[in-house]
Amino acid sequence: MKRHLLPLSTLIITLLMSGAALAEISSQRQAEILYLLRHDCGSCHGMRLEGGLGPALTPRRLQQWPVEQLAVTILHGRPGTPMPPWRPFFTDSEALWLATQLKQGGRRP
Repeated sequence: MKRHLLPLSTLIITLLMSGAALAEISSQRQAEILYLLRHDCGSCHGMRLEGGLGPALTPRRLQQWPVEQLAVTILHGRPGTPMPPWRPFFTDSEALWLATQLKQGGRRP
């Protein structure tokens, strides 16, 4: 399987910022993020996140990647693939929260 990883410097910067990423996300914002997950991410990854144009976003499929790398992918996309950057819509904290939810299988659509 071919992996599209971002430069190590991008990952390191994100990890350094992850201290702030532990800030609490309001329940209203969590609901908004889950709405985006369901409707925007689901359009490519399948409405149940079990795959479509994009790969499945199930805990089993995501187990090999650290939550920080998933957050970097959410924020910056995957160059050369249809995965767009979501940086305009998510903060670092929110991307880490979403990546954690996906890895744990919590709050699934």
